[in-house]
Amino acid sequence: MKEVKLSLNYAGFCYANENHALKGGRRKKIKFHALWGLIRHPIQGWILYDTGYTERFYSLTRHFPNKFYALATKVIVRPEDEVKSQLKEFGIDPTEIKHIIITHFHADHIGGLLDFPNATFYTLSAGLNQALSMPRLLAFSKGILQGFLPDNIRERSVFIDLSCPQMDDPVFNQKYDLFGDEAIYIYPLPGHAAGQSGMMLKTKKQRYFLISDACWLEESYKSNSLPNSITRLFFNSWREYKKSLSQIHQYHKDNPDVIIVPTHSFRATSGLVSNTIDLDAL
Repeated sequence: MKEVKLSLNYAGFCYANENHALKGGRRKKIKFHALWGLIRHPIQGWILYDTGYTERFYSLTRHFPNKFYALATKVIVRPEDEVKSQLKEFGIDPTEIKHIIITHFHADHIGGLLDFPNATFYTLSAGLNQALSMPRLLAFSKGILQGFLPDNIRERSVFIDLSCPQMDDPVFNQKYDLFGDEAIYIYPLPGHAAGQSGMMLKTKKQRYFLISDACWLEESYKSNSLPNSITRLFFNSWREYKKSLSQIHQYHKDNPDVIIVPTHSFRATSGLVSNTIDLDAL
């Protein structure tokens, strides 16, 4: 693979029950940090991996039916936590971001899309099609707050599964070479959300497989352990979720040297994030 640079950090968090995220887990609230990534590609320049929460969450969930989302998920995000603020602190203006990889369309992954007016969005077609076709009164039930979406998102989006070179994969059946240069591979990981994807890349030090919400905790993919069955009520497809998790478990067994990064696992991410953007740490 072609090497890129990567920095990871959090953009807000919410609280979740550990015994919901992992069957047999503790009966206590844990933080689900909203992980995001900044990638420096030698040709394509700045790329974002998701955009975390923003304070827009509070205004978008002030009234029903979206208020049900806020009542079910306590979200904490400050202005300085937002991706645009972190980038400005590092000296990057949001207008300089040309590419954003959207793993799926839940609020903690797309909260900052409106902050990057010059970015092209890269997503699997099933995710955006669902996000735009859901009736407004029901979209929150799939974790989608349509107010996070730019009005011209369809025109600005590249459907990875329709536009990028497809390659065979021994575990996941297929993957996509995002720019056709072997620098970033996108893997379909459906189940938790429609059209969810993960990303594989390589830095000077290590290979990383960022799997979004294909599972929530590190223990899940290591032991192929499912979350509490109550969570299936909120998933797009329980059958696809189990298949994606099983594939990641197999991939981990076959490739123990690759660091697998579930977005919300503090154990998996805490040693990877930086308080400031550091493109040489990983």
